[in-house]
Amino acid sequence: MVERDPTLWLSRSWTTRPQRPGEADDAYSFVDRETFNRRVAAGGFLEWAPVLDHFYGTPIPEPPPGSDVLLEIDVQGARQVLENHPDATCILLLAPSVEAQAERLRARGDSEDHAQRRIALGQLEEDEGRHLATHVVVNDDLDSAVDQLSAIIDAARSASSRP
Repeated sequence: MVERDPTLWLSRSWTTRPQRPGEADDAYSFVDRETFNRRVAAGGFLEWAPVLDHFYGTPIPEPPPGSDVLLEIDVQGARQVLENHPDATCILLLAPSVEAQAERLRARGDSEDHAQRRIALGQLEEDEGRHLATHVVVNDDLDSAVDQLSAIIDAARSASSRP
């Protein structure tokens, strides 16, 4: 998305989980729990939550001027963001099936146990996500999903620029 649209600024989340083998260094800011907890205490997160034994959080964004902020967050985070920013556009991105989600988790290096736990959590989150989301996109084809996301963002920009 951000490669296609230079006015999108992707926020980098913090996590207390270890970096996966082969995972990009800039996928997250990988920190220990003490550092994460200090940031929480200082009020430095837009949203944060525990997820499967680790903490994840979005630092308060500081995008370049003229940029729209893009967050990659879970349902807990979306709920927190929408409480403070009800005008935010919230898009639920779904895998086309549980089987496809499991394969994607395994392909990124998740253990079978972790993949199963993540799938179970995802199934619990989907109903709330559908309730919170302004839009739902099924990522069964990457190019199509990116096109749909771009159209949603363009429509949100148009709506927010109307008097």
